[in-house]
Amino acid sequence: MAQQNTFDIVSQIDHAEVVNAVNQALKEVQTRFDFKGSKSDIELEGHEAIVLTSDDEYKLKSLNDILQTKLVKRGVPLKGLTYGRVESALGGTVRQRIALQQGIPQEKAKEIVKYIKDKKLKKVQAAIQADQVRVSSPSKDELQETMRALREHDFGVALQFGNYR
Repeated sequence: MAQQNTFDIVSQIDHAEVVNAVNQALKEVQTRFDFKGSKSDIELEGHEAIVLTSDDEYKLKSLNDILQTKLVKRGVPLKGLTYGRVESALGGTVRQRIALQQGIPQEKAKEIVKYIKDKKLKKVQAAIQADQVRVSSPSKDELQETMRALREHDFGVALQFGNYR
């Protein structure tokens, strides 16, 4: 029997990079003229979310732009962020919760498996394993072709490939 080669498709956000990006964004907010005297803040809710708070929706949007810029510079994929709705908060401020995605959601995993099967690559098999997808094939060339096809297609989530053997 031929040896099976595999790789895993995951969607992870490096929490350390998120912390660094939030700290950089907060430093920039403290020094920017348009945020002087405002109640703008960026908080982390553990590993699950980021909460933006500001005086009004315009400043909240500016705060979000600053945060996104810092996240991109630190290599954090913006597809891994899920934005909640803007809510009223205490003291006449507005708040927005941004969930950090860890793992591939079940419906996206099914979409990825279906996409791989629709490509009709010989002997390539995909299986959902919890919050990741494992792809296996006897041919490394087929696996690399699968990776290329997955990179070209937009699934709406940030995909990383790991555990390649």
